[in-house]
Amino acid sequence: MDPSALIIVDVQPTFCEGGELAVAGGNAVAEKVARWATDNRGSYRLIVTTQDWHIDPGAHFSATPDFVDTWPPHGLAGTPNAELHPALAGVAVDAAVKKGQRAAAYSGFEGVDPTGRSLDQILREAGVRTVDVVGLAESHCVAETAIDAAAHGFEARVILDLTAPVSPELGAAARERMSLAGIELV
Repeated sequence: MDPSALIIVDVQPTFCEGGELAVAGGNAVAEKVARWATDNRGSYRLIVTTQDWHIDPGAHFSATPDFVDTWPPHGLAGTPNAELHPALAGVAVDAAVKKGQRAAAYSGFEGVDPTGRSLDQILREAGVRTVDVVGLAESHCVAETAIDAAAHGFEARVILDLTAPVSPELGAAARERMSLAGIELV
C-alpha cells in the first residue's frame, strides 16, 4: 500500500446538530470518523484535521445568506463550535489545518497549520501519495478537499459512510463532480 493519510474535514460542532450550519447526521458522522481513525490508525502514515476557523471572512458571512456563496456566521475562531468535535478527542492527530480566517475557504488545501505549512506541504513532507477524505459536509468541504487532493497529484478516495451531505441532491451532485475528477468513492 502506498503511504497514505486520513484527512478529517471540518468535523466540528458548528456543522453538527445544534450548530450554526448543522448537517443532518453530523454527530453520527463524528462518532464514526473517530472510531475509523482509531481502529485504522496503523493504516495511515498521517492523520490530518481541517477546521473552518473564521476570524473575518468578509462576504462569506451574511445576515441574509443565499446558502450558495453566503452563509450565516459559523466556525467562529476561538468558539467551542469551531473546535474539533468532542468525539475526536481520543484520535491521534498528526497535523491540524485551519482555513477561512479572512475569506471563504472550502478545501483543506486552502488552510495552513500553526507554522504556516499548507496541507499540500504537510502531506508531501510525510511522503504521502494517497489520501482518504472523510468529514463534513460531503457536498461542500469534503468534495472540495478531495478534488483539490486529486488536482495536487494525490490519489484520493472519499469514504462515503464517514461523511454526510447538506442535502441528498447536493450530495449526488458532489459525488458526480468527484467521480469526474477521478476520485474513488467507497
